[in-house]
Amino acid sequence: MPSEKIIIMEKEGVPADAKLPTEHGNFRIRVFHDATSGLDHVALTLGEMDGPNPVLVRVHSECLTGDAFGSLRCDCGPQLNAAIRQIQDVGWGCIVYLRQEGRGIGLHAKIQAYNLQDKGADTVEANLLLGHPADARDYGIASNIIRAVGIDNVCLLTNNPDKVKQLSLNGTNVSERMPLIVGIGDENREYMTIKVDKMGHDIPKGELDLSLIHISEPTRPY
Repeated sequence: MPSEKIIIMEKEGVPADAKLPTEHGNFRIRVFHDATSGLDHVALTLGEMDGPNPVLVRVHSECLTGDAFGSLRCDCGPQLNAAIRQIQDVGWGCIVYLRQEGRGIGLHAKIQAYNLQDKGADTVEANLLLGHPADARDYGIASNIIRAVGIDNVCLLTNNPDKVKQLSLNGTNVSERMPLIVGIGDENREYMTIKVDKMGHDIPKGELDLSLIHISEPTRPY
């Protein structure tokens, strides 16, 4: 069910809504608070959210190691940067940045999972060995944020068909999906293969042998 407890964080009448100039363009940043989890999430938007439709959207779960530290264990940082560049190129779109570190298990557990991966477990096995789901993320909050910023029709930048399904179940109209295949290299090739084989990500096997950025033409999700 969609999470309804979402508000723009405000203090003394000052909204958490501001201009954010970046190396990729001049964006608008808004912070949304999930009263259930206590976490703050971000919508980073460029241009008007009423289209032309569908609006490019990247729903991105926090990855401190990849997004901030440039870790090569995953493709998170390259995906985030490529999505921002793609939105800047077309002139409008939205990054929904969810504070769901480590596919929803948190930073501490994520680094524990890394420890198990260093000893031979894959990314799914490591989570399960720690007593966590393979993927604990909740996309209900993302659907609420997408509605709150005024987006009615989405072209979702993702390789994960389950993300399309979860957003759709929470009321988001995802009319197109655009694969975002980036950041594949020797350090994460096995990780990427597991995402395909065990988590259903849609990445052609041939792409796993490449390390080039590849943003495909949008496809219908169903």
